Amino acid sequence: MNNFQFYNPVHIEFGKGQISKLSKLVPANAKILMTYGGGSIKRNGVYDQVKEALSGHTLIEFSGIEPNPKYETLMKAVEIIRNEKIDFLLAVGGGSVIDGTKFISAAVNYEGDPWQILAHRDVSGIKDPLPIGAVLTLPATGSEMNGNSVVTKAETKEKLAFGTPAVMPKFSILDPEVIYSLPKKQISNGIIDAFIHVLEQYLTYPVNSPIQDRFAESILATLVEEGPKVYAEPTNYDAAANFMWAATMALNGLIGVGVPQDWSTHMIGHELTAFHGIDHGRTLAIVLPGVMRVKQENKREKLLQYGERIWNITEGTFEERLELIIAKTEAFFHSLETPTRLSDYEVPASTIDKICDRFEQRRITAFGEQGDTDIQQLRMILEDRL
Repeated sequence: MNNFQFYNPVHIEFGKGQISKLSKLVPANAKILMTYGGGSIKRNGVYDQVKEALSGHTLIEFSGIEPNPKYETLMKAVEIIRNEKIDFLLAVGGGSVIDGTKFISAAVNYEGDPWQILAHRDVSGIKDPLPIGAVLTLPATGSEMNGNSVVTKAETKEKLAFGTPAVMPKFSILDPEVIYSLPKKQISNGIIDAFIHVLEQYLTYPVNSPIQDRFAESILATLVEEGPKVYAEPTNYDAAANFMWAATMALNGLIGVGVPQDWSTHMIGHELTAFHGIDHGRTLAIVLPGVMRVKQENKREKLLQYGERIWNITEGTFEERLELIIAKTEAFFHSLETPTRLSDYEVPASTIDKICDRFEQRRITAFGEQGDTDIQQLRMILEDRL
C-alpha cells in the first residue's frame, strides 16, 4: 500500500426529515446565498422545506445553475456575493449545483482571474473561501463529501476540474426521499457515475491494499444490487438510501487512499460533454469499455479480480474473461437504459480528432494510473466506441 494522508471533515446528516436540521447547522447570524438549479426543488418540496427550516435567517436566492455548471453563470453569483456581502453558501441540488457552489466559494476572494483555478488547477490563489453547506437532491458525484468541482466554460467548450479541501462542505444533508421524484434518466446517470467513480480508483494495478479493494467491491456490489431496484421503483426507501450512501462513499476519498488511480475515463468523457452536451454519466458508460480493452495489460490483475468478485467470472483465458467482463459491465449499463456507443448519441468520428487535438494542445500526452496512456491509445479507446 502506498503512503497517504486522509482528511474528511464533512458532517453528514442522513435520513428522512433531516432537512429540518438546517437551522442548527447554519450559523445563526449568517447571510446566506442559496444556490440551486432549474426549479425541480420547488416541485418536489425540497425548496419549501429549506425555506421553512431557515425562516429565521437572511436568505438570498441564486437559481439557474445548469447541469455541467457554466463558468459564466457562476461568476454572476460571485458578483452578487461581493455586492451583498454574503458570508455563507447553501447548495441545494445535485453534483452540478454543489460543484458550481464550490467554484463560487473559491472565486469570491481569488487573487487574479478565477478561470485559472480550473485552467491551471491553481488553488494556491484561493483565499478565504466562503463556507458551504449542501442539501443533496441527486446522488451521483459524491460532491457532498469531497473537495472536487467540475465546471464548463461555454465560450470555449471546455469542461475542467479542480480540487482542494478548502471548499469541502461544512455539512451535507442526505435525505433519500428526494430520489422519489427524480426522472429515471437522472437516476441511471447517478448509478453509473458512482459505479465508475469506484472503478477509476480500483481498476488499476494491485498494491496490496485489501481494505480499499474490499470497500470498493462492496460499493460496486451494492450498486449492482440496489441500482436496478431504485431505478425500477424510485419510492423504495431502502433501495434509495443504499444507492445514496453508495454514491457518497464512492468518492469521499476513503477507497482511494494508498492506491493508484486512473481517471482517464472521466478525462475523456468530459470532452464528450463539452463538445456534444452528453450527460456526464452517459459519457462514462461510453468510454469505460474502451479503456478496459485498450489498457487491458496495465489492468490485467485487477480486471480479473473485478470479474471474479463482482461478476463471478472465473473460467476461460484472460482474453475470454476480459470480453465477458466488458459485456457484463455494458449489460449493467444497458439494464439502466443507457446506450454505450458513440453512434448511439450521433457523435461523428471527427470528434475523435477534436478530442485528440485538445489533449495535445493541453500537453496531456501521458495519463492514466501509470502515466503511459498516450494520444495514440486515446484514439484507440474512442475508435473502439464508435
